[in-house]
Amino acid sequence: MELLNLALSLEEDLQSFYKKQAKLHEGNSLQTVFQLLEKEEEKHTEILRSYSEKLVLPLEDSCILSEVQPIFKEIPDFKSDIKEIPSQLDAYRMALEKEIQSLKFYKDLRDSSQEEQSKKVFDYLIQQEDTHCIILEELVKLVTRPEEWVESAEFGLREDY
Repeated sequence: MELLNLALSLEEDLQSFYKKQAKLHEGNSLQTVFQLLEKEEEKHTEILRSYSEKLVLPLEDSCILSEVQPIFKEIPDFKSDIKEIPSQLDAYRMALEKEIQSLKFYKDLRDSSQEEQSKKVFDYLIQQEDTHCIILEELVKLVTRPEEWVESAEFGLREDY
């Protein structure tokens, strides 16, 4: 049950991170993105709770607990000397980092699980976290594109924008 509690804690921490970011970005487009991600993490928490009695998690011979601490509690909030609210790009990158850590955690749990039902639940959560990573990667790309992209008709082939 200790691993399940850790997984629940991870989801709750991520959910509270997104809730805090939505509040920080009240009134702009980031608020909507973070509210959607918060709802997704809430669903993951519900899934873990609903399967809590059916999940068989490896408790012996597992080094996951020694490797994984409360992941999201260790990452500091955004800091900026100039502005109180982080930039859109900073917010997306921080969220992406958290989703990648969550993805790795669930992959480790799935790989160490022996029970098929547990593997199915973790596979589902892995797919969900992977989708969140893809969304956030695309948002990072969209935000950085104007700063990095130089378009000129005289220079050969360009990738579609």
